[in-house]
This record gives sequence, structure tokens and C-alpha cells, in this order.
Amino acid sequence: MAGTSQPMRWVMRILSAIILVIVGGIHLFLVFDGVGGVLGVLFVLNAIAAFVLAITMLTLRGRLLQLATVLSLLFLVATLVSLLLALTVGLFGIREVWTFTLVPQTIVIESIGIIVLAIATGVMFRSAPAVAASR
Repeated sequence: MAGTSQPMRWVMRILSAIILVIVGGIHLFLVFDGVGGVLGVLFVLNAIAAFVLAITMLTLRGRLLQLATVLSLLFLVATLVSLLLALTVGLFGIREVWTFTLVPQTIVIESIGIIVLAIATGVMFRSAPAVAASR
């Protein structure tokens, strides 16, 4: 769609960055709230990745922005799938329970984030042919 407006692209970039910061913030909060060991290390790495991806959503352009959008979507999918696995069959020997701190909220936020980033990915790729056609 050649008519994807620049404001729409920016709205999606900002919403994506906000979601990524929230997801990273949740994981960082859980580390400060007492999650330690291997899970704590994984949560810190998750938070760092989320913050880096949020920054890339706001700073990159062109093909690199498209790549960042896809990576951000895959990141959120992997994060949600990891939590769902931990809740059901376990992950890395870790079994999670629904009543643990922020688990239900995290599932909702990450699910919304996947939807937002899927839309953002579509918006970023839809406007790409217009850029190529103008050369």
C-alpha cells in the first residue's frame, strides 16, 4: 500500500517501543522483586533485549527498521511462548504458576504486543514498495 502515511508509521513505531519497554520493565521488576538464579539472569537478558529493540524501533530507518520490527515481533512471540511453556510443561526445569507476580498481566501485555508488532510489521513492509518505486 503506497499510501501508508508517515504519521501512521510513527504511531506504530512508538506503540511498539512502549510495549517493548513495558515487557522489559516487567522482567527487570521481577529481578528486583527477588527472582534470581538462572531465571533472574534470563530476565535481565530479556530486559536488555527489550530496551535495545525499543530504541531501534525509534531510531532506525528503511530496511534496518523492517528488520528491527520483525525481530521485535519474534522476540515477543518467543517471550510469550516461553512463559506459556513454563506454565504448562516447564522450561529449563522451571515451572511457573498463574498466581506468581505479574503472570496474568504479562500474558495480556505480551499478547497485545504481538498484535501491535504484527500490525507494525505490516505497516513497515507495506510502505517499502513505494520507497523502491520512487528511485
